[in-house]
Amino acid sequence: MKLIENDERMMEIIKAASQLNLPDWWICAGFVRSKIWDTVHGFENSTDPPDVDVIYYDQEEISEKTEKELEAELKRILPDVPWSVKNEARMHVKNHIEPYTSAEDAISKFPETATALGVKIDKDNNLILTAPWGVDDVINLELKPTPFIKESEERTAIYRERVIKKNWKGIWEKIEVFQL
Repeated sequence: MKLIENDERMMEIIKAASQLNLPDWWICAGFVRSKIWDTVHGFENSTDPPDVDVIYYDQEEISEKTEKELEAELKRILPDVPWSVKNEARMHVKNHIEPYTSAEDAISKFPETATALGVKIDKDNNLILTAPWGVDDVINLELKPTPFIKESEERTAIYRERVIKKNWKGIWEKIEVFQL
């Protein structure tokens, strides 16, 4: 947590997202994982993320248009950040699975345990971490599928494709990729 709290840029991004006052929101995935892996690898500069994933859970308003409007609002606040905003209350349709029950439930079903991480701040600006599968894998540089991914061949194929496409080993050479 101190890694993020001591990173002014990361805290600026988290505070920007908090201004939207979204229900059950988190900044997740690579935003958190990359910071940990960069630090363990001793990188002087942070790895630039392809996007900053902001997720939330709102069953009342599930239009993609709303997500785009929220992205536009974040771009007004911090225009140099590659924002991606998704309402996890609608993502089960896209992912062809049972509906999520919360944003944390969605995070628990991310493909990799090292990616199944989220951060946000509370009303007092205290940093909160969610890590449904713990932080051992990300700290130990182990890239493993989540239990949800291991439930079907279709999902394990998604994990394998991501390992190739994302080329994490090419960026963070010390990670150990667990194959299925």
